[in-house]
Amino acid sequence: MDAPDPPAKPVVLVAPLDWGLGHATRCIPIIKILLKLKCRVLVAASGPTQAILEKEFPNLKFLPLEGYQIRYASRKVLFTWRLISQLPRLLRTIKKEKIWMQQLLRNHSIDGVISDNRYGLYHATLPTVFITHQLRIHSGFGSVADSLVQKLHYRFIGRFSQCWVPDFAGTPNLAGSLSHPRKKPAIPVHYLGTLSRMQAEQDPSTSHLVFLLSGPEPQRTLLENHVIKQLKNFTSKAIVLRGLPEEGSTPYISDSVTVYNHLPAEALQTILQNASLVICRSGYSSIMDLAALKKKSFLIPTPGQTEQEYLAVHLERIGFAPFMTQHRFDLDTALKKAAVFAYRLPDIPAESPAAEAVSHFVQQLGSGKA
Repeated sequence: MDAPDPPAKPVVLVAPLDWGLGHATRCIPIIKILLKLKCRVLVAASGPTQAILEKEFPNLKFLPLEGYQIRYASRKVLFTWRLISQLPRLLRTIKKEKIWMQQLLRNHSIDGVISDNRYGLYHATLPTVFITHQLRIHSGFGSVADSLVQKLHYRFIGRFSQCWVPDFAGTPNLAGSLSHPRKKPAIPVHYLGTLSRMQAEQDPSTSHLVFLLSGPEPQRTLLENHVIKQLKNFTSKAIVLRGLPEEGSTPYISDSVTVYNHLPAEALQTILQNASLVICRSGYSSIMDLAALKKKSFLIPTPGQTEQEYLAVHLERIGFAPFMTQHRFDLDTALKKAAVFAYRLPDIPAESPAAEAVSHFVQQLGSGKA
């Protein structure tokens, strides 16, 4: 008697948003869990998002998908208005995502979708997950506008089967009211804990200062230029990580400062783990990496980005890290403030809730329920 054919591997599409590299990096542990569960993973991405994931997973199949390509203003006062002006194009891109999804299903057999903040990748016949740490969105225009934005946000989220939130379920937590609003979406919501590709070592050395640059342009470059000026006369050892995976050459700052455009996860973890202090944006994926490494940090929120501005205040209040606004940033002052700050870094559970959530999702593939 012939042996029965082995069961087909579930096929899961993973699609991170293209607003900075954080959405891509926090999908890395999700993809690793899927691969461990013997799933076949397809990745929808383009540009720097695709570049960073291809370096982590060179054997995966990548499907080109247009990004949202949001452009930020160089001045804080124009930041929110610049975003609002792009809303019609954003809605058109979401509509294109839905059409792209329908075309994809005609050419590929897909069992489920995990979308990191890409609103159009839902489907009535498939289990689909929407990942976000922002259940509540700060619009910057007051409570009435926040309420209207949240209703629209929940309307999109409600088209998915379930929502995964990368944060702790209880208190203390990393995202505060962003991830723990009074009212949650109508679909099932699961808290994943931290999503990070980093893992703390027992006794790391602490030999250098690290600047971790990230986020959308032009603010990434504006901060880099500000940092380079202040590092010209810095005599201690420092490392600048530019967050530019597609860039070739690196700028020279001084003999005591080493500059990298991008590093693979293992090398990046070693540098961050051995840092005496990490100075970076208050972007949420960077926060999760720092929490996983139990690393002291100093935060510089992106000007006008209400999420990062809220997180910086929240995280300083709970003892995670001090912060300073970009236009006021001074390296000597930041180092002095960090030296006296009472850091209270969270303990990361050994068993990740993310593994359980992903495993349950995979078990439901093929049933139409998630």
